Amino acid sequence: MLEAKTVGYGASGRNGGHVGVGQRRSQIILERWLGLEHAKALWQLGLDAVDLVSHLITRFDIECELKTGNLYASANPKLTANLQREAEHLQTVYGYTGARYLSPQELRQETQAKGLIDGVLDSNAKHLHPLKYVQGLANAAAILGSELYENTQVTHTQQQADTVNVTTEHGRITANKVVLACNAYLEHLEPRIADKVMPISNYMIATEPLSEEMARSITRSDLAIADSQFVVNYWKLSADNRLLFGGGETYSRDFPEDIKTFVQPHLLSRYPQLAQTQITHGWGGTLAITRNRLPHIGHIKQQIYYAQGFSGHGISIGTLAGKLMAQAIAGQTEGFEKFGTIPIKNFPGGPLLKWPTLVAGMLFYSLKDKLSPKVRSLV
Repeated sequence: MLEAKTVGYGASGRNGGHVGVGQRRSQIILERWLGLEHAKALWQLGLDAVDLVSHLITRFDIECELKTGNLYASANPKLTANLQREAEHLQTVYGYTGARYLSPQELRQETQAKGLIDGVLDSNAKHLHPLKYVQGLANAAAILGSELYENTQVTHTQQQADTVNVTTEHGRITANKVVLACNAYLEHLEPRIADKVMPISNYMIATEPLSEEMARSITRSDLAIADSQFVVNYWKLSADNRLLFGGGETYSRDFPEDIKTFVQPHLLSRYPQLAQTQITHGWGGTLAITRNRLPHIGHIKQQIYYAQGFSGHGISIGTLAGKLMAQAIAGQTEGFEKFGTIPIKNFPGGPLLKWPTLVAGMLFYSLKDKLSPKVRSLV
C-alpha cells in the first residue's frame, strides 16, 4: 500500500465516526432509481458493511470505542410523514426492525437539542473513533503480511497491455492490478474517473469533558446523532464524555483560519447550554461526494480498481468496498457489480468549471438552511 501522507490522514481518520446502515439514499429512492431487486441487494450490502466493521474490530481486537445506535433527527415538521413511511417501509418490505420512528416526545427524552422535532433511531447502526479504527486496520494488514509505505505519493499511473506502471516520488512499481483508494485526494491521478467526484471540506470540534449530567442531556443513550440540514450537523460523545460536533462546510481548498470559531455557532444552535463550555480541539478534513450521493465503484479494463465518492458514508461502505474489490480481483464479482452498475454522472463543467458550479449550488442550499428549515424528502 502506497500512502501519500500517513495512514488515516484523509477522511478515514478525520470523519465523524458514524457507521450507518444502508446507503446514503433511502431505500424508497433507490427503488425508484434502480428497481426493487437492485435496491434490496444494496440494502443487504449495507447491512453486510456494518457487520464487517464489527467483525474486523472483534477479529483484530481494535480498541476504537465502538458503540451502538444512530439517530437521524429532523429539523422540519414537513418531514414527519416521510420519516414514518421510511421506517414502516423498511419493516414491511425489507423485514428490518432496527429502525424506529421517534415521536417529538420520545426525541425530547433522548436529547435536549434545540430545533429538532422527531426522527428515526437505528438500533443496529454503530459509531466509533475513526482514527483508532483505521490505524487498527493498518496494523492488522501489516500483521497479515501487507507492506505499507507512508509518505510515498503516487504521481502517475500508466496502463500497459497486461500491467500497470505506478510512479512515485521515490521509484516505480509494476503491478498486474492496482487499487485506487484516493477518494477526495484523487485530483489528476486518474482523469477517467476524476469528474465523478467532488471534494468538499467539513469541520469538527471537541469540547472539554462534560459532566455526566450534561453528557446525558446531549444524548441519554449515547447515540450518534445527525440532523436533516442540507449542510448536515452531526455529533456524538467520546469515551471521556467530550462532545464531538461536526458542522459547516467550505467549498475551496483552504480551511478557515479558526476552525473552533467557525463550527461553534452550529454547535450552539443545537445546544446553547454549552455556551460557556471550552472548545479544546478543532480540525477539518476533505471528503468526496458524487452527484447522487452513491459510491462510485468499478474498474478500468480489469486492471485499475477504484472506490470513491462515499459522500459521508465511508466507514461502513468504504470498508465493504475494500472487501468487494479484493473479491472482484479474485474473480468473485457479484457484490462488486451491484455497486458498479449504479449510474454515476459526471459533475458538469469538467476540470475547470465543476468546482464553481458546485460552490454555487451548495451555497444556495446552505443559504436555505439559514433562512428556513430545509425540506429534504426521503422519498
